[in-house]
Amino acid sequence: MLSKRTDNNRNQLEIVALDELVPEDHLVRKIEQAIDFNFIYDLVKDTYCLDNGRPSIDPVVLIKMVFVQYLFGIRSMRQTIKEIETNVAYRWFLGYGFTEKIPHFSTFGKNYVRRFQGTDLFEQIFYRILEEAMNKGLVDPSVAFIDSTHVKASANKKKYDKKIVRAETKSYQAQLELEINQDRENHGKKPYPPKEKEETKEIKVSKTDPDSGYYVKDEREKMFAYSFHTACDAKGFVLATKVTGANIHDSQVFGQLLEQVIEKVGKPTAVAVDAGYKTPANAKSLLDKEIRPVMPYTRPRTKDGFFKKYEYVYDEHYDCYICPNNQILEYRTTTREGYRQYASNPEICKTCPFLEKCTQNKDQIKFIHRHIWEHYVEEADHLRHTEINKNIYEKRKETIERVFADGKEKHGMRWTTLRGLEKLSMQAMLTFAAMNLKKMANWTWKRPCP
Repeated sequence: MLSKRTDNNRNQLEIVALDELVPEDHLVRKIEQAIDFNFIYDLVKDTYCLDNGRPSIDPVVLIKMVFVQYLFGIRSMRQTIKEIETNVAYRWFLGYGFTEKIPHFSTFGKNYVRRFQGTDLFEQIFYRILEEAMNKGLVDPSVAFIDSTHVKASANKKKYDKKIVRAETKSYQAQLELEINQDRENHGKKPYPPKEKEETKEIKVSKTDPDSGYYVKDEREKMFAYSFHTACDAKGFVLATKVTGANIHDSQVFGQLLEQVIEKVGKPTAVAVDAGYKTPANAKSLLDKEIRPVMPYTRPRTKDGFFKKYEYVYDEHYDCYICPNNQILEYRTTTREGYRQYASNPEICKTCPFLEKCTQNKDQIKFIHRHIWEHYVEEADHLRHTEINKNIYEKRKETIERVFADGKEKHGMRWTTLRGLEKLSMQAMLTFAAMNLKKMANWTWKRPCP
């Protein structure tokens, strides 16, 4: 039988508590059980006057409003306020009644500029939540998984200026230059004098958001973006994050991110990274710290039809390479970039039956370059064949890749409406804090911690 529902109940009056309307297993209930947000008062007390001025909005409410935005992937604070006004679960989470007026969407922005900008408040909140998860035994920082993902900037890719800027000095540059000169002296060559002229490069700078970087990779769309460099544990809890423009290569940020993990969480026994981080400097950094490098196989970049580099055997004792025709490539020099150069004898090469598979050099000389820290990469490649490394690397797709997928799909990290490196750093900290909080809340809901 066809039935029709009337709207007579729209004006019905009932006596009901807000608490009764929030489902028992709603995420906000789980979060309230998992953590006490009163720690925020201690973090912000120096930014408020205790006995003068107009009463402020509760800082815990302000931070909870932002968590509502990032927990549920709401696009903006304006939209978040609209959702809070009509969602009883969000009102319950903030401690607001049915008819109580919700703060204006600009309130957080004003507080950010006047109170929170230039502070490490959001970083402290992130690590306070992580500490709570660690105290509950949920975090396993013995293995760190490190990678980065790009977040599309709020900037028109067609509006930019081209500028000549100073090339960034690598954190290990001083040590590398010292070892280069030592290596040259060991081979009877003069050390390089200090560089008199700074290196420069041309970059595209957005007119809308100058802190973003022009992102170019393979055949993907070119755009202005930011990179969220992130470390997580084997259970998917984010351990540290650092935001840069998307034109900064992953390997340049690796050292800073690793130091952040060691300082805030503790030294891991192993670190798993993808091919973008497989550099001599990164391999050396890990092995010097007695951390196991977990790095993938990288295909040789030699042209098809030519001998691969691994087919030339390095003789460590005599410091030379031996080619597939059993001829010697002797040391020539060490470059400013840290590569030892080895060269063949053209008198032998010109009659070699493998010449066409060896080199296209017009002088019939084969050159091979070997970084002075190459043995660290070779040690990482040796460890790659062990069962431990294979098992760890297999988990990348379940850990750091899953973190980025969830962040973009469920927590609004695919693009940003904010501009500037400081605000994007805030977004990264709050997004990953929300994800850690959500995981901790779900795992501890009405059951004992492991």
